[in-house]
Amino acid sequence: MQKIIVCLKRVVDYNVRIRVKPDGSGVVTEGLKMSINPFDEIALEEALRLREKGQAQEVVAVSIGPEDAQQQLRTALAMGADRAILVQTSAELEPLAAARILHQIVIREQPGLVLLGKQAIDDDCNQTGQMLAALWDRPQATFASKLELNGTVATVTREVDAGLEVIEVDLPAVVTSDLRLNEPRYVKLPDIMKAKKKTIDVVAIDSLGVDVAPVLRVTRYDTPPVRSKGGMVKTVDELVTALRDRGLLA
Repeated sequence: MQKIIVCLKRVVDYNVRIRVKPDGSGVVTEGLKMSINPFDEIALEEALRLREKGQAQEVVAVSIGPEDAQQQLRTALAMGADRAILVQTSAELEPLAAARILHQIVIREQPGLVLLGKQAIDDDCNQTGQMLAALWDRPQATFASKLELNGTVATVTREVDAGLEVIEVDLPAVVTSDLRLNEPRYVKLPDIMKAKKKTIDVVAIDSLGVDVAPVLRVTRYDTPPVRSKGGMVKTVDELVTALRDRGLLA
């Protein structure tokens, strides 16, 4: 395989506590640590392992976002990606718009495989990979916990509600990673320094001719309500009575 594209999203680091803006217009991001979406980082690690096995020649990291997203792309380069592409925009994009943009990059690059996380931890949409596969008119395998390539076929073990499902898809294809696919490598300081000198290909979003106008309108953000304290009961009869009093039992 000549090339693997890995799609990376810039998100607020998973260790950071999220706060809603006082006016409810969005989430506070100013001054917060930003990172590669953890599921996308797993996808990148898998692409690097496939290249190291000799099953791919090049790994290209692609991200959509503001100029600051170059920081996450440089992390990808430090991990071992060969090239990086940033589609620069300050707009908040819905999954369909992101899929349309990625589709244009895929047309340009002609990869043998596209890897990305099953979902992003900021919106949890779990849609972009599936939409990209539909636009590209290629097979998809989501929630991958194991990936094996054999010529022009990929064997993917999927995590589903009933357990594990093993499917085969023809390449090129879109595969989205689950948590148990692998554990991303630790980035070493020398590699971080080398990545700072590498060039990132910045693409203006307007040059792609993609309609990114939102089709949904978010009216307000609110923090989840504080959970009420639980109660202690001593017998099953007390439990049944308590559930009936709350209307949870008929």
